[in-house]
Amino acid sequence: MHDQSPTPSAVEVRIPLINPNEPEARVVAILVAEGQQVSPGDLLCTLETTKAAHEIQAEAEGYIVGLRVQPGDLVHAGDVLCHIAADPAWSPPPESLPAVGGFSPTTEQEAPPAHLRITQPAWKLAREHHLDITQLPTDQLVTEEMVRRMLQQLPEPSPSNESTPFDAMALIIYGGGGHGKALIDLIRAVGNYHLFGIVDDGLQPGEEVMGVTVLGGKELLGGLYAQGVRLAVNAVGGIGSPSIRVKVFHELQRAGFTCPTLIHPSAWVERSAQLASGVQIFSQAYVGSEARVGFGSIINTGAIVSHDCVLGAYVNLSPGAILAGEVVVGDEVLIGMGVTVNLRVKISKGARIGNGATIKEDVPEYQIVRAGTIWPEG
Repeated sequence: MHDQSPTPSAVEVRIPLINPNEPEARVVAILVAEGQQVSPGDLLCTLETTKAAHEIQAEAEGYIVGLRVQPGDLVHAGDVLCHIAADPAWSPPPESLPAVGGFSPTTEQEAPPAHLRITQPAWKLAREHHLDITQLPTDQLVTEEMVRRMLQQLPEPSPSNESTPFDAMALIIYGGGGHGKALIDLIRAVGNYHLFGIVDDGLQPGEEVMGVTVLGGKELLGGLYAQGVRLAVNAVGGIGSPSIRVKVFHELQRAGFTCPTLIHPSAWVERSAQLASGVQIFSQAYVGSEARVGFGSIINTGAIVSHDCVLGAYVNLSPGAILAGEVVVGDEVLIGMGVTVNLRVKISKGARIGNGATIKEDVPEYQIVRAGTIWPEG
């Protein structure tokens, strides 16, 4: 039986008060999944009020537990979004589970909190104007006139915030080559995102790739972020040199962008699998039970990652590659098309596995295994 009491092994993630005049916020994007492993700084979700947008980041290392909200839900300051638990099997207490679907006027949330003494007209006025109730005094009876005076002292809303709407689902693609085209189709299949444009240093601004406009090169990243674009996808495959793909991720992170995890609707990822940010899983791929896939890795079309596999960061698993159970793959490893890797084999950092190779034993760091061969050779 799981421990049902909140303990230091689980950290509550609560909805912050984004706007003192507006305690509710709309969930526009959920960028993690139940059971996913996160690190401090990883983006969990994006919220939006009528005046601003806000990103919630993980403050601890652990696993997402008790995530119930969905894009479009209305949440309130102080609500529990989820927990970050040291053990993915930990269960939150029932009373701490986040509400689904947001505020209902028939719920007890319409009533003032027990510690607040307030007249009914004053409470109604405070709710109508989304007044931050934490600013109301608790040592005296709050009257309607007191609430009106507080409302008169509130600053006027900033015109600039209203004239520049924030699109939390806007997304740029860095790279307009072959992998970029595949990602355009993947993003369209997912359906949640607004393709804002393509950033590519080698294409001319104004060109189009599959109907998506090329905006320019990497010098635009800062301006795009200033316009309110926060999401980016790395479309540099890095087949010849993974360092190029890694460099693009660093460019995006320095500019402030977050790289969401993308999973094609036809792919299958077991609930117990853990996917880091920036992972791209293409059509007909499979990720098995308790597998872990590191930041920025690619699981390409029809690839299989069996149970208990552990993939590091920036791994590129090409179409049709098959990893048996408990395979460990280091950072920046490239595994070619149709490769098969035997049970419990370890492929160390930077290794290159050619198309159609069979891997029967561990592969050292930066080792190149030729296409169509059996490793170890001889």
